[in-house]
Amino acid sequence: MPELPEVETVARDLRPRIVGATIVAVRVSWPRTLRDADPPAFAAAVAGRRIVAVGRRAKLVVIELDDDRALTIHLKMTGQLFVVDRAAPDDPYVRLVLEFADGRDLRLRDIRKFGRVGVHRRDAETGRLIESGPFFPRLGPEPLDPAFTIARFRRLLRGRRGRLKPLLLDQSFIAGIGNIYADEALFEARLHPLRSVSSLRPADERRLYRSIRTILGEAIERRGSSIDDYTAPDGDGSMQERLVAYQRTGEPCVRCERPIRRLIVGGRATHCCSWCQRLPAADRVAVAALLRRAAAARRGLAVHRDTAASAERTRRAAATRRAQARASVGSIH
Repeated sequence: MPELPEVETVARDLRPRIVGATIVAVRVSWPRTLRDADPPAFAAAVAGRRIVAVGRRAKLVVIELDDDRALTIHLKMTGQLFVVDRAAPDDPYVRLVLEFADGRDLRLRDIRKFGRVGVHRRDAETGRLIESGPFFPRLGPEPLDPAFTIARFRRLLRGRRGRLKPLLLDQSFIAGIGNIYADEALFEARLHPLRSVSSLRPADERRLYRSIRTILGEAIERRGSSIDDYTAPDGDGSMQERLVAYQRTGEPCVRCERPIRRLIVGGRATHCCSWCQRLPAADRVAVAALLRRAAAARRGLAVHRDTAASAERTRRAAATRRAQARASVGSIH
């Protein structure tokens, strides 16, 4: 799923292309792409409106209109945005199209149909999104905002329980960080993904703060990580060539040359060096028990899947035998 650097890249690529364009019509081929699944209401809200700005909030592309509203586009796993001439060939995976008065389209292509587009209000004075309502996620501060200081980061950490990796993925804690950059920031800070938040010392907090901002900043400069389906209007990114932890299972650590490990944390693949990112002694027993429970759960799930697959094969074989028997009876008669 595109994270903060990828979404920032998409917004920057779109800005010179669509700011000033007027939306004249909307085409929706998959109504559930809309957060409220109401194409007529969506079209009525945006048709005739001019685009005045394009930005980003967390993992959302934000397209500001010339009234008190803005479009938010969550690309999710396979969403892609392209600006093309209206005469460009149709694509069966395009779920939503904004038609502009100048004969161009903004097309949302989304193979797996997880992307979502919404219309939200903006504050009349500040122009910022009003982040409330049933279709707007609760979002934490932007990690690259100048107001996001080390002091604010420490205040957010105080009183938090749980483990570092799940906390970094919590969008209500800090907005925009996902699986890729959580792994990279924790590796850079030499902090284990399963380290307890309460065990962090001031030096640990400082390293993590700096690592988050450094990694995200570099990823934006490199146009994000083009892994799986991510691409931007101006093309792919190159940050995937600089990743030192994410998806490098078994490869040598760039610091100590021991193999990078892959763990499952909260259902997400997590990559780390267990030597460079060592757990403090107080966390080791609890984490070992946590990993054993997770491994047992995965084994149980695998057994369940195997049993279900075996039962399905038995059912199909029985159905085939019944069909063959009916055919044989029919041939005799």
